[in-house]
Amino acid sequence: MASSNLPRRRFLQGLAAGGVLLGMPGLAKPAKAGTVSQGSAAPVLSGQQFHLTIGQQGVNFTGAVRQAMTVNGTLPAPTLVWREGDEVTIKVTNTLAVPTSLHWHGILLPYQMDGVPGISYRGIAPGQTFTYRFKVQQSGTYWYHSHTGFQEMKGLYGAIVVKPKNGERQRADREHVVLLSDWTDDDPMAMFSRLKQQADYYNIIQPTAIDFAKDVSRYGLGKAISRRKMWNQMRMNPTDLADLSSDALTFLINGRTPAGNWTGLFERGEKVRLRIVNGASNTFYDVRIPGLPLTVVQTDGQDVDPVTVDEFRCGPGETYDVLVSPKSDAYTLFAQTMDRTGYAAGTLASRPGLRAPVPEPDKPQWLTMTDMMGTMGQHGQHHGQMAMTHPHSQQAHSLAVPSKTVHHARTEFGPSVDMRVDTPRSNLDDPGVGLRDNGRKVLTLADLHTVGGPLDPREPDRELELHLTGNMERYTWSFDGLEFGQSTPVHFRYGERLRVILQNDTMMTHPMHMHGMWSELEDDKGHFVVRKHTLPVQPAQRISFLVNADAPGRWAWHCHLLFHMEAGMFREVLVS
Repeated sequence: MASSNLPRRRFLQGLAAGGVLLGMPGLAKPAKAGTVSQGSAAPVLSGQQFHLTIGQQGVNFTGAVRQAMTVNGTLPAPTLVWREGDEVTIKVTNTLAVPTSLHWHGILLPYQMDGVPGISYRGIAPGQTFTYRFKVQQSGTYWYHSHTGFQEMKGLYGAIVVKPKNGERQRADREHVVLLSDWTDDDPMAMFSRLKQQADYYNIIQPTAIDFAKDVSRYGLGKAISRRKMWNQMRMNPTDLADLSSDALTFLINGRTPAGNWTGLFERGEKVRLRIVNGASNTFYDVRIPGLPLTVVQTDGQDVDPVTVDEFRCGPGETYDVLVSPKSDAYTLFAQTMDRTGYAAGTLASRPGLRAPVPEPDKPQWLTMTDMMGTMGQHGQHHGQMAMTHPHSQQAHSLAVPSKTVHHARTEFGPSVDMRVDTPRSNLDDPGVGLRDNGRKVLTLADLHTVGGPLDPREPDRELELHLTGNMERYTWSFDGLEFGQSTPVHFRYGERLRVILQNDTMMTHPMHMHGMWSELEDDKGHFVVRKHTLPVQPAQRISFLVNADAPGRWAWHCHLLFHMEAGMFREVLVS
């Protein structure tokens, strides 16, 4: 395994002084109201003109020195602070020996500035400088990262804060950027190859004899045997929650390991805004601050009606802004991984050097039959052969509500697909596996409501249905059974408003990111819920969202789990 040569505790918690070698900044310094904290490994750059240099630098998070890809010598890359309405110019110089790129995640801009090699431009060749120039049309918390190979996984990511021209809707006395990420000492290509050969290579929470004994105690021998036999017959694993565990990854906050203890400072009586970005390559984080309620005021840069929770799940690519009002001197910012094999952790404190207790990760939950079969699983019906259905054709139903009739494309019936769901669930009030009934108030998509409602009052002109598909044994991921390279572009007519239905025919949650345009999530009755740029789609779930095709050009659309995108869950969208 990837960490076999390192002490387990060191690999999980990292080094106290881990990070970029020669020049790690110290603790967070007090930030004035309306400014961005500098309590990370990343400097803060603001204005309209930026020059970013991509290079390599030694890092040490676990006791082993490795080469990371950095921007201006830092990991994470510098936090960029823009102002809504400004035109920004960003010159990016590549000093690597290989091509690179930077994509401005969630930012509305001309497609030529989007930074996706092979889609919007060629990329940035070694020794070359590319100039991005665009007007900032929005405000909020966003981020940027490489869209070339596995470079994001080796350190090419940073936060973006766009200040609204009329001031924040929800005011705070101080704010901190909290950039979550993951790091591996291993070669990402070697890791990807291992998964292609054995998809559960890094799964360290597989069912054991002890689990079976617990099942016998809980359910009785007969039901315990039946439960285990069912999963074996389906050749599926109820603990297949993440492709990469803490056996391969070290989990970071602002470039710091848990032992490194990133610290964001506050003064008693202040209201603090935390701009939380998941810049991880392959990790879902469940975020909480024990003893401190979180008031969610923004997601993916868009203001939402405030909702107070104890915990929320943040998938790769997503951002959440939360307000907190600390009453004690120190709190632990705790972000446990979906598979519960590790965590990122830092501290909010009234002065440097304080630390609150760090909780143990929760016990991992098994996937359920509902996660595999949707509503049929909820009723405990027997799993049999899925019925053959016809590929999607436009149906004569009212477009006021999303279609509930499942249409499997013909291309789903092939070697790239190992399961199809005929009875998907469409509820948005499920926090997801690992967060169900945990005794805490957990955010769900149903709790989010974008301030101001939808962008457009029009009903959709048409409906497009696509399925998220995969084959775990082959480690292939796709849309409608077609990996990128086998598929043709999805065509949006310029100016149209259309409904997109995404159905997840796999047992993993996929954070789906459509470049260039907003995804306006609706419920199964067609009521607007929330505007996002990255939508997590749970196992056996069917969701729908509206899109204004107002951005002509070529755009990427993909799962933001980096290995899933690389394995084929990627499509091009052509707006013309």
